[in-house]
Amino acid sequence: MQINEEQKETLIQAAMAVRHWAYVPYSHYPVGAAILTTSGKIYDGINVESAAFPTTMCAERVAIYKAVSEGERDFVAIAVVTDNAGSPCGGCRQVMAEFGLETIVLIADGEGKISQETTVSGLLPGAFTPKDLPSL
Repeated sequence: MQINEEQKETLIQAAMAVRHWAYVPYSHYPVGAAILTTSGKIYDGINVESAAFPTTMCAERVAIYKAVSEGERDFVAIAVVTDNAGSPCGGCRQVMAEFGLETIVLIADGEGKISQETTVSGLLPGAFTPKDLPSL
């Protein structure tokens, strides 16, 4: 899949725009994400923390789940924005792998500067995907 510079900028800006909605009373680490579907729609997400830490939800998964809940299953790219251009966690990488190893991943800082451009496969080599499950 390909993504042009305008699409990259649009995704980064969408991820930056929602960061202020992040609910981060514990980590104070707001994350914004935006995912572009093959249908051309963009879905955004923010991280939501909980006092019961394991129930916290990452921005990347929020964006993906929003898209999936609207019937989307095919993704072109996802942008993730944090103050320091932090990389997606392992759980988010696994969820991204569920929907396509060739999805482009843009990781940017709070100013919108891309620090890394890769694919889900690049973030999670040897990913366990649906093809690894035995067929019934």
